[in-house]
Amino acid sequence: MQKLTAFIIEDEPRAQRILQNLLAAEFPDITVLGCAASVVSSVEWLQAHNGSNPDMPAPDIIFMDVELQDGNSFQIFDKVDIKGQVIMTTAYDSYAVKAFEVNSLDYLLKPIEPEDLRRAVSRAEAAQQDVPTLTREPSAIREKYLIKLNDRIVPLKAREIAFFYSEAKNSYVVRTDGTAFILDDSLDAIEQQMDPHRFFRISRSCIIAEDAVDSVTKLVGSRLRVIPSVKFKGNLDLTVSRARVDAFLDWLQEN
Repeated sequence: MQKLTAFIIEDEPRAQRILQNLLAAEFPDITVLGCAASVVSSVEWLQAHNGSNPDMPAPDIIFMDVELQDGNSFQIFDKVDIKGQVIMTTAYDSYAVKAFEVNSLDYLLKPIEPEDLRRAVSRAEAAQQDVPTLTREPSAIREKYLIKLNDRIVPLKAREIAFFYSEAKNSYVVRTDGTAFILDDSLDAIEQQMDPHRFFRISRSCIIAEDAVDSVTKLVGSRLRVIPSVKFKGNLDLTVSRARVDAFLDWLQEN
């Protein structure tokens, strides 16, 4: 696996040092390219390190505190195209929803625990290899899910599934007729057992079937939104996260 680089956005010098020390202890192969303490300085640094100059590479991971000297970090997304995997670091849990709206990879509450940091960086490492593996042992592919409906158990075949999605700590599966059912499995577990030719994880909160893709529209910031072929009344975000756009388009092309 290639060595990762990081950029730290944090307005408290002590918090900067703590995070750098944690990274050095837990992930000595990660190179911290720089730090910034404000929206303005963060935007300037990210604009300079946009990947066009090999001597000023874009960071693989951006650790981003929310409240900065001159505003909040969500303003950065309006001013520059974020290329790295964003991991939010904050003392407040009230920004969690907003963090995931901008496709943050993880959300770490201060003081940051080493275990939480390891989890977040592991996700970033996985995201760097975001092209789905199109070969999987046949025995590992799950072809049927058992849905519990009160005192009944309904078998649901994989070919009948349009989406898997998560919301409010619950996982759901949506049938091709638009009916949604709650699942016991997490999306991480589902992803490990899905047929990668049939399904693609477009974001942290959604896995979509190839047959459920009607069309795709472009959004600001190099993101995409899927227009589904299935009618569904629920609150389902079908935005493809930035890090997955290229792999998603390759998947559509190949299937």
